[in-house]
Amino acid sequence: MDLEKNYDLSFLVNDTERMVLEELGVLLETAEADGICVCQDCVVDMAALALNTLEPKYHASLLGTMYAHAEKEGDYAEKVRAAVLAAVGRVKANPSHV
Repeated sequence: MDLEKNYDLSFLVNDTERMVLEELGVLLETAEADGICVCQDCVVDMAALALNTLEPKYHASLLGTMYAHAEKEGDYAEKVRAAVLAAVGRVKANPSHV
């Protein structure tokens, strides 16, 4: 069965991805001044590295969205910040581009 053809999966949201991209966006505001490359390849690598170290947090309802926003300031938010910082540091030391 082709799920994407038969169901509207746009309701399925990974809040970890949203949190990582928000945190990465904040860090990249001053990235060039800190010697961090902001090319497409490096930024996508930073996001992928951070996401691969974190537990995904999917939801498909309004109630799930409310729980996700509650975690924005909790322990999980700290894990997200740490994962993003580690990913940025790793890509800074080993940039993807040639």
